Amino acid sequence: MERVAFITGVNGQDGSYLAELLLDKGYFVHGLIRRSSLINTERIDNIFHNPRLRLHHGDMTDGTGLHMILALIRKTHPDMERLEVYNLAAQSHVKVSFQMPEYTAETDANGVLKLLEAVRSAGLAEKCRFYQASTSELYGKVCEIPQTETTPFYPRSPYGVAKLYGFWIVKNYREAYGMYCSNGILFNHEGERRAYNFVTRKITIGLGKILRGESTRLKMGNIDSLRDWGHAEDYVRGMWQILQADEPDDFVLATGEMHSVREFIEKAFVLCGFKILWKGVGIEEVGYDETTGRELIVIDPHYFRPTEVDQLLGDASKARRILGWKPEIGFDELVRRMVLRDCGSTYLKA
Repeated sequence: MERVAFITGVNGQDGSYLAELLLDKGYFVHGLIRRSSLINTERIDNIFHNPRLRLHHGDMTDGTGLHMILALIRKTHPDMERLEVYNLAAQSHVKVSFQMPEYTAETDANGVLKLLEAVRSAGLAEKCRFYQASTSELYGKVCEIPQTETTPFYPRSPYGVAKLYGFWIVKNYREAYGMYCSNGILFNHEGERRAYNFVTRKITIGLGKILRGESTRLKMGNIDSLRDWGHAEDYVRGMWQILQADEPDDFVLATGEMHSVREFIEKAFVLCGFKILWKGVGIEEVGYDETTGRELIVIDPHYFRPTEVDQLLGDASKARRILGWKPEIGFDELVRRMVLRDCGSTYLKA
């Protein structure tokens, strides 16, 4: 029977990698994208004309529209054995969630509920396997290190709070209606397709601008935050594996390694010939090149969060044991790939 998937946020970092993975596995993929006056399919241009990919305009705040898309999928594939729904759409920027808390709640919390209800109202509850993109930001002010599936949650942003509702409503639908609904609690995962305003991509793009003479300095916020960083390609493979399990459940996906923003900066810059040293403290701290003395990184309080998450470190033992999942792309390779994408091979020294 035909394998069918529906990916919300298909044109995002994770959605694009996941669509490629599923198409390679022979799925027919339906993808949800928001209507925009600008072309917003850059990340999926390489698969845009694939005959087994169909895009639908819609929004997570529009329950009726979600129902209509799912009803169309059911009509288009009457003999499908099951439908895999991957809910990746979200307002996913933590800092922006403080500026747009209501919109974040509508998309990241109520949007999950509306999608679950759309599955039920379209008569797909028994055929659907539902994946919810949860996040390590649920842990926020961490209660233990490392964090596992049983670690208490303490979100520290409107984004984290909204995602917490999404996490629990998925568990509720699993228990109340017997639906196959799973949460993937994914720790930070980056890559060459990361949006420009996320800190890792901001670093590699900023480095590229410095190298090309388009900018003189990179402005940063809290460079001592510690994160568990992996590559998005590994994590979308984990999403798929979560929905292949015999029983629905919740899984942490993480590398088990913690690195600071400061370390990411140093590793990125050294790849292009800069050895960064630091002087000063707090907002007066400056990163400069050891060879030339040129100041390249400065701290700007504008980029601080109202409430900070200081450290996140995941324990993916459960996913390793039950799913056989483990990351294959290490931290150094992640940084190298992102630097190569945004700076080019001409400037790569190592």
